[in-house]
Amino acid sequence: MRILLAEDDKKLNESLTTQLLSRGFDVDSCYDGEEALYYGEQNIHDVILLDRMLPHMEGSIVLTKLRQQGISIPIILITALGTLNDKVTGLNLGADDYLVKPFAFEELLARIQCVTRRSLIINQADLPGYCDIQFNEATNTLTGPSGSCSCSKREGAMLEVLIKNGGQTLSRNMLLLKIWGPDSNVEEGNLDNYIYFVRRRLKAVGSRLNLRTIRGIGYCLMEE
Repeated sequence: MRILLAEDDKKLNESLTTQLLSRGFDVDSCYDGEEALYYGEQNIHDVILLDRMLPHMEGSIVLTKLRQQGISIPIILITALGTLNDKVTGLNLGADDYLVKPFAFEELLARIQCVTRRSLIINQADLPGYCDIQFNEATNTLTGPSGSCSCSKREGAMLEVLIKNGGQTLSRNMLLLKIWGPDSNVEEGNLDNYIYFVRRRLKAVGSRLNLRTIRGIGYCLMEE
């Protein structure tokens, strides 16, 4: 799962980033609203943790602009503004949850799990897989008609994206951003390697799905 953390308090930003990484999340962090908007517009994250009072552009404006663009990524506002009116305003702007500072890290984890679970139910009808395969993110295990196999973290990240977008053509750039992040200098050849690895995993579990190359565009996970 990839998280965008927008928090201008450097100490808090670094602390949360470290703790989230230790729990297995991929984290992109930034310190001002303009950066948060840029990252958010890439539409590659599973959750956005957004401080309401950011320099250059307030978090509430970032939230409004993202929702106006039709970006529906779950967003948790993190702020010291904790009155009822502040919470109602944030939720009315399109936030999925509202967390008041100071907070315990375990509570933040619970909020992340809550909004992502809600998003999964809404967007995927609570299906844990696609066609004849299932992917367990917690154990990085792919299961199909003829059994299960373990996957590397990067293979798992790719499978998760492909399963969530089954039947849709995804561009190479979208996959690079989603799996390696917007700040990565990864070479495109690495993507080709993992496409090959994922195809092997699908074959290993006996799936009838094929990760088809759509020439000039990208890839699509579809039935043979």
